Amino acid sequence: MKKFIKFGLLFTVFTLCSTLIFAQGYKKPPKDIMDILNAPANPVTAVSPAKDKIALLEPVRYPPIADLAEPMLRLAGLRINPKTNSPHRQFYFVNVTFKNISNGKEMKVKLPKGAKIVSPNWSSDGKYIAAGNVTPMGVELWIIETATGKAKLIDGVKVNTAFGGFDWMPNQRSLVVNLIPDNRGKAPKVSAVPTSPSIQETSGRAAAIRTYQDLLKSPNDEKLFDYYATSQLAMVTIDGKVNKINKPAIFNQNTASPDGKYILTSRITRPYSYLFPYWSFPSEVEVWDTSGNMVYKVASVPIRDNLPVGGVTTARRSINWIPTESSTLMWVEALDGGNPRNKVTPKDKIMMHKVPTKMMPREVLKIEQRYSGRAFGEKDGMMWFYDYDRNKQRRRIFMTSYTNPSKVKTISDLNIRDRYNAIGNPVFKTLPNGKAVVLQDGNSVYLSGRGATPQGDRPFLHKMDLETLKKQELFRSGTDAYETFVSLLDDNANAFITRRENQQTPPNLFLRDRTNTPEARANATSMKQITNFKDPAPQLRGITKKLVKYKRADGVDLSFTLYLPPNYKKGDRLPALLWAYPREFTSRSVAGQVTGSTNRFTSIGGYSHLFLLMQGYAILNNATVPIVGDPQTVNDTFIEQLVAGAKAAIDKADEMGVIDPERVGVGGHSYGAFMTAHLLANSDLFRAGIARSGAYNRTLTPFGFQSERRSFWEAPESYFTLSPFMRANRINEPILLIHGQADNNSGTYPMQSERMFAAIRGNGGTARLVMLPHESHGYRAKESVQHVLWEQIRWMDAYVKNAKPRKKEQVAK
Repeated sequence: MKKFIKFGLLFTVFTLCSTLIFAQGYKKPPKDIMDILNAPANPVTAVSPAKDKIALLEPVRYPPIADLAEPMLRLAGLRINPKTNSPHRQFYFVNVTFKNISNGKEMKVKLPKGAKIVSPNWSSDGKYIAAGNVTPMGVELWIIETATGKAKLIDGVKVNTAFGGFDWMPNQRSLVVNLIPDNRGKAPKVSAVPTSPSIQETSGRAAAIRTYQDLLKSPNDEKLFDYYATSQLAMVTIDGKVNKINKPAIFNQNTASPDGKYILTSRITRPYSYLFPYWSFPSEVEVWDTSGNMVYKVASVPIRDNLPVGGVTTARRSINWIPTESSTLMWVEALDGGNPRNKVTPKDKIMMHKVPTKMMPREVLKIEQRYSGRAFGEKDGMMWFYDYDRNKQRRRIFMTSYTNPSKVKTISDLNIRDRYNAIGNPVFKTLPNGKAVVLQDGNSVYLSGRGATPQGDRPFLHKMDLETLKKQELFRSGTDAYETFVSLLDDNANAFITRRENQQTPPNLFLRDRTNTPEARANATSMKQITNFKDPAPQLRGITKKLVKYKRADGVDLSFTLYLPPNYKKGDRLPALLWAYPREFTSRSVAGQVTGSTNRFTSIGGYSHLFLLMQGYAILNNATVPIVGDPQTVNDTFIEQLVAGAKAAIDKADEMGVIDPERVGVGGHSYGAFMTAHLLANSDLFRAGIARSGAYNRTLTPFGFQSERRSFWEAPESYFTLSPFMRANRINEPILLIHGQADNNSGTYPMQSERMFAAIRGNGGTARLVMLPHESHGYRAKESVQHVLWEQIRWMDAYVKNAKPRKKEQVAK
């Protein structure tokens, strides 16, 4: 009996020591951090297409956990709130204000009490904004008159925003809307009692299956998907007239033709899949007139459940209207069977067809590599199109006329990671019919970009001649501030809006005028401030940051942004956190390019690791840890390159005399969490780690992850080596694992953190697992954000700031 009791006591002690269950309840970080968290968020801005007003939209920064705890159905890749037939945890605004650009006057829109405004959408003439309002009874449709600020409810209309929404018709006085069908009856019951087993079958059809989440799992799920995704297509005028179009269906596209006479529709049909989300389901793509009569059958797209990794369907895809034609469709078709491994060129062709003519579709041109997008100019049939070379990791931009495609000009041909030489993106304008096109000023277009340089980002606005491709610089951010292009106010770039900020001054909108003086016209130096957003957290101004550049042992250029806390004294060696996210490159020179800007306004929000600055830490932020190699085998040296990059960062900060190299932690989110676990398992550079929303066992993502192209069965050794789970016995530094219980990101199942914690626990390591109720891949609720900050500070203080000197035998990897 005594032996039994002793064994029982020993078992109890072991259990308590190996897995401590702490008191439950959400915690809060220190008051100075709470003050920053509770500071009001500055509005989101949206410039009117008429260029006379700016909408200032006030967001809810941190919704309460009660919002996230609303009922949620996970169906075919969707997350639906059944109470409102809208997306679960939908981002919304609580106030709307109009600001006049010319005189700065503001006018607040009178919204209903407790309004939750979603999807605000300007009409092309700037006279109206259509917006949804989420209520307990569903999503209402409101029309806001921008001249008066009056908001009008469209009576009797409930919008299905769970799978649809609303958009302006070309006349800009009516909208095409996905309505909740009348008399649809009660929803199918969500029953815990099964009525049938879940059955799947396969035979001889190879297909890569990614680790999608929120999939259909039962016949009852299918019924629920039908119920909540089905909508009645209708045209709704701004004065409330409703014209229903055809019968209810599950529409994943409904786009009006530029002349407003037709609607391009895509309807999801059965059979559904239990392995893929809704975008892989079969669909019928048709053109209807506004009465709902089919005038052209575009495609019957089969279920896409057998595509290879990186593959595309062989059916017509990327189907849409040419914005400058009355009713002409354009689409793409694969010429290589949709399989990127097939050694076939050209890989795609672009087709077009005038609706409703009975002529055969016309081929516009063939594309050598995989098609990856297009954009249309406002005149002369100008079309830009893009292709992507998977093997060389290059993207090209071409220009032609779709009316006469005999001449094709190459605009750009770059590595997809090359930031220094990127030409930027064309500036668009909104046509009266509401369609967006590339603005053409004579024989020129305008390009805006981030302007990456070895000194950091310096955004620009260029004017490019389409004949010579020579660029004229109209604007470039200076070296004392960070300023980005926002919108042109005319078609000649004589006046435009920028967003300007520096380390001490929050972002505000400015009017740049090139017409006042010859000097202003040449240098774009004339500025007028439009908005006057205040500093929400002055206590952060004592933080300093600088760009630090250094080299990895193999010569690859690296960098990080060094953040130092307020009141830092030169010569102090601080506890530190290295925060990073690995990225793959095919070129050593491109891998070393600098990103970001130290001239950005220092703003900290959410569950950011930068809050540790307020606790006296140095942060090596966005430390570059490039993985360089052939796209097919780059991960074979992942660990070696990762450790070398982390060591180089610590060595550089140590050389600068700002950190204590014996008190450094490492952290990351998602793939950065994967990195964190690897660095703890394969090095002794760090005292502890913070790993949020990560994946640690790559055999659970067997058809690829991140940029990995090989399947587990093609490279089992690599998958094993690249799984920090398999090296959990080597993680002898404390690791904090945080994960949302409702993470829907492909590959980062919540189980990944649970199993990693169990593996570390089973091998006697030190770990803490925090599972956040109702949270997804990122965390939104106020209570969750506060608790994550508390956890991160507590962990770093315990295992980094106050870490005891390590014994020699502890450094043995």
